[in-house]
Amino acid sequence: MIHEITEKAGKYKARKRIGRGHGSGSGKTSGRGHKGAGSRSGYSRRPGFEGGQMQYFRRIPKRGFTNAEFKTVYHIVNVASLESRFEKGAKVDATALVEAGLIRNFKNPVKVLGQGDLTIALNVTADKFSSSAVKKIESAGGSVTVIEKKKWVRDRSGSAVKKETSGSAQETETANTPATEASETTETSDTTEASETESNE
Repeated sequence: MIHEITEKAGKYKARKRIGRGHGSGSGKTSGRGHKGAGSRSGYSRRPGFEGGQMQYFRRIPKRGFTNAEFKTVYHIVNVASLESRFEKGAKVDATALVEAGLIRNFKNPVKVLGQGDLTIALNVTADKFSSSAVKKIESAGGSVTVIEKKKWVRDRSGSAVKKETSGSAQETETANTPATEASETTETSDTTEASETESNE
């Protein structure tokens, strides 16, 4: 075992001394080779880089679609485990399951499966149940409560207010337009009459 080895040999390993002559095995170029980016200081190689050639993950074909990244991972609990950890009439939820040691944390949702037998009445609250688990819990006199997930819905109240505001602004502009046109017409007629008077003089 590693802890037994470190007791004998020690926990830390000595640093490799480079550039200390040919006899050391790491002299001259100090294991960096001749020239190129790898021999310079500050060089860092990005993951998947293959010297400029097409990377392997880009050479292999890619087909279809997978939603593996979006799958839901559940904490699995069987009804047999519930009977061994809880008393009759107990309320079973995520908090109680963590305290009983049946699940690790609250990070993932809980799914109850029907493996095993259940003879005591329990009030179980979880994110998901199998059909066999529901039958066994209810036949034992218990109850099943499914946690409903809240679906995200876009709040459109702000857009409605904007539309109302823009509509009222347009109405105001429309109402002011005839008066403006009338004033412009009056000014034009006055200017025309003044110019005719000057020409007659």
